[in-house]
Parts: sequence; C-alpha cells; structure tokens
Amino acid sequence: MPTIGVDAVSVSQGGSSPTEQAGCWGAEVRQGAAQPLLLVAAAALIDIDGRVLLAQRPEGRSMAGLWEFPGGKVDTGETPEGALVRELQEELGIDTRQSCLAPIAFASHAYESFHLLMPLYACRTWRGAVQPREGQSLTWVRPARLGDYEMPPADAPLVAVLRDLL
Repeated sequence: MPTIGVDAVSVSQGGSSPTEQAGCWGAEVRQGAAQPLLLVAAAALIDIDGRVLLAQRPEGRSMAGLWEFPGGKVDTGETPEGALVRELQEELGIDTRQSCLAPIAFASHAYESFHLLMPLYACRTWRGAVQPREGQSLTWVRPARLGDYEMPPADAPLVAVLRDLL
C-alpha cells in the first residue's frame, strides 16, 4: 500500500503558523454531544442569460428575509438529487431530471441546534415557468451580484464558488 508523506510544520512558542494566521486553526472546535445532521439539497438554477435564481425566505420561517438557493430537506429514503427534483417542483412548479443536476459544491455549517450538510447542484435545464409556490420572493441575479444578497451562513460561502464557475 503506498504511503503519503506529510512534512511536519513546527511552530515555535509565541509564533504562529500560516494556518493559524489564516484563522482556521482551532477556532471552530466544538466539544460535547454531536449535533443532529440535517441533509438539504439546493440548486443554482441558471437561466439562458447566465443569471442564478435566489429565493427569499418568507416571514414566519427561520431566517426570514434572507436569500437562498432553492431546495429543501432530503427525506428518509431519498437521494439528494431525488429530493431536489421534488423540491423544485413543490417550491417553484418546475420539472427537471436528476440527469440535469450537476454537483458543483457543498456547504457544511454548524448552526445552534443542528449541523447542516448541503450539496449544491447547477441546473440549466427544466420545464415550466418558475413560480413562487410557497410565499417566497424570487429574483434572478447575475453571478457578480450574488454577494449583494444577505444569505444564511450555510449558503454564503457557496457564492464565491459559484461565481468562479460561472
């Protein structure tokens, strides 16, 4: 079996490594009981003009007013792709196929009471007109402007990935 060598990084007392300087060393370590894992699938629907659809969370729901990529929870026995096809039909009234979904990124974010894992799929092909069917507002946004919309903490890091791909 091949082995992979890793160079050791030494840190002198009073100094910090490049990793620590970047702010990614130890700041997010959580102790205690594991949080429940919530699997959610989301879509970056991309129209013929290269714009991405965002949905605004309606009043009365958690994080109301924030903008997010359409999608929803993966039910027991569903694949993320199957759940996303179902959610897009329920939320937006459009039909697509699993073969039209291309995985492009995922988010992993610890909220207060659960840990969210969210694969993001690009989708350029669907049937039907996009309609808000669950009281949400919808807007088509150019990739360069996605950062102008306040998003839930799990969605926000996906913006840079999406901009780079589009």
